Amino acid sequence: MKNGIVRFAALYVFNVAVLLLIGLLLPGVSVGFNALWASVILTLAALFVKPLIAGAFRKSAAKSAAERTKTGEKIVQYVLVYLVELIVWVLTVWLSGVRASGFWAFVLPPLALLFGWMIYDQIDDRMRAKAGEIYDSVQARVKGGRAKPAPATTTATRAAPESPETTAARDELADGLTPEQRRMLDELG
Repeated sequence: MKNGIVRFAALYVFNVAVLLLIGLLLPGVSVGFNALWASVILTLAALFVKPLIAGAFRKSAAKSAAERTKTGEKIVQYVLVYLVELIVWVLTVWLSGVRASGFWAFVLPPLALLFGWMIYDQIDDRMRAKAGEIYDSVQARVKGGRAKPAPATTTATRAAPESPETTAARDELADGLTPEQRRMLDELG
């Protein structure tokens, strides 16, 4: 469940940013505060609908092409991904308060979403890791405890005693605080 929540949250935040950029940069598209609701639709579509549609397109494309070149294969993949993005964009406009008027308001946003999601794929792991840290710290605060500590290494796996720098680094990884921040927090409470 944690992975699902973290993945949804990270993709949601990214979709809000992409939708706001689409609303600012593309004529004929009005997003505004509707980006919050539209991002829910985009995120759900990206997590559930997009893989189903992409799979169906891939199956039909695989049946129709017996021999293709690598370049032709890439072109077909990009066209299929664009068609999926177009369907997702139409669903977003239809189910949210986002308004699109004119031909280009339906042609360009799927391209922007495509490029946005390509960027998202590049930074996805880092965003998930950070969102996971936030999720763990919030969950620990709600339960009244601390987040799970990092697994300690056993003395059998360590060849030499740890240096103070290694200990400080391990402590920082466990709670995300530097020694100075930890000291200041201890002084407050």
